[in-house]
Amino acid sequence: MINVLLVDDQEILTAGLKMILGKEEDINICGVADNGKRAYELCKWDKSPIDIVLMDIKMPEMDGSKAAKLIKQDFPNIKIIMLTTFNDDEYIYEALKNGASGYLLKDASPQEIAKAVRTVYRGGALIQPEIATKVINKFSEMAKETKARELDERVELLTNRERDISHLVGEGKNNKELAEELFLSEGTIKNHITKILNKLELRDRTQLAIFAVKNDL
Repeated sequence: MINVLLVDDQEILTAGLKMILGKEEDINICGVADNGKRAYELCKWDKSPIDIVLMDIKMPEMDGSKAAKLIKQDFPNIKIIMLTTFNDDEYIYEALKNGASGYLLKDASPQEIAKAVRTVYRGGALIQPEIATKVINKFSEMAKETKARELDERVELLTNRERDISHLVGEGKNNKELAEELFLSEGTIKNHITKILNKLELRDRTQLAIFAVKNDL
């Protein structure tokens, strides 16, 4: 069972999500919060373990981006999906930088939201195509800004194959696409990514994508 915490200051939205996701056999809504501060407190004190936080960006007291940063710092095993109406480059980038594993607009279908919960719970990342384009554009801007600066010394730890894989992750490709392009099995790709994350001391493939673009891999 996947335990999900809903976080949004609009009660009508959390009520709707609770009704929709509550119908899924493998999803349990274990709590509701109306701001980021309360969400953090529930992660800290709630007796029911939280697997996924499905959270809005713009909220009173503490916004979703700041809450995501606090939650991931103190509860790294909890996964975060941002669910918002704000289709904005800076919001998207800040949320991902602070540890979010998924980003969906509020007009996503119930099926898309449930799929996102399952994907992120299994360790994947999920970003809607229209948002992925913005993320790539933002990362490209970052790459241009960092070219004049010294690259992260951790780059030297990577083999040529690992650099190739990191480059493709930075382009937003999934494991299947990586396997097809590099003529490897998906299992081999997964093992390579695990080794890369360990070498670079990164949390997930989202951080690896940011690392790859910032270091022009």
